[in-house]
Amino acid sequence: MSQSAPLPKVPVLGRLLMVPVPVAEGAIASLSEDVVAHTLHLSRYFVEDLRTARRVLRAIHPGIDIDAMQFSVIDKHAGPDIALLKNWLSAGKDVGVMSEAGCPGIADPGAVLAAAAHELGAPVVPLVGPSSLLLALMASGLNGQNFCFRGYLPVKEPMRSKTLKEWEAASVRDNQTQLFIETPYRNQVLLEVVLKTCNPRTRLCIAQNVTAPNAFVRTLTIKDWKMKPPVLGKEPAVFLILG
Repeated sequence: MSQSAPLPKVPVLGRLLMVPVPVAEGAIASLSEDVVAHTLHLSRYFVEDLRTARRVLRAIHPGIDIDAMQFSVIDKHAGPDIALLKNWLSAGKDVGVMSEAGCPGIADPGAVLAAAAHELGAPVVPLVGPSSLLLALMASGLNGQNFCFRGYLPVKEPMRSKTLKEWEAASVRDNQTQLFIETPYRNQVLLEVVLKTCNPRTRLCIAQNVTAPNAFVRTLTIKDWKMKPPVLGKEPAVFLILG
């Protein structure tokens, strides 16, 4: 009796783990036990900022051999090295993705890596951690059942004010909270544009440095903000409006 040929081995793909980073400097306690457990065993990472990634990993695991780990920095213009990602995953290696702050894949290049992993058929595992967008929405008192994250406003006028008016109109039409962000050093300029452009009755929430000891989260109408506008520092901030 002839023996049947052995079945070909199915390659076991590695997993892509989306690893959150604190949204405020030093707020390691905001990371979940899942993040702590998984990062203990990960040795390959795609990162948005190498210094941030190394600093966070050392804070989570003080005795970790950081020099034995492999990091691929996501180029701001060319994007991540997708070929390297697929090589690692195809070899059965788990790979982490870390943004500069918060949850990877949201307002950063991590989404490109997740899409590539799906294309390969590799599992994508989101780990629980802080998201400045959701934390700001939670604390804002604005509509948390219908909201839209818009990213960045155009930098130049008149497109900046025109776009902001469109977002405000959408918030009125759909009762939809509009979330947007800015490069921290332009926070004050953005606030001035919002106060100048939006309707006095529109509510504005400013959520800055969330999870830090000096966190600032406040919601007032545009009219009330104008009476005593805050001086915003260069810490990360989320702006939310609801007309």
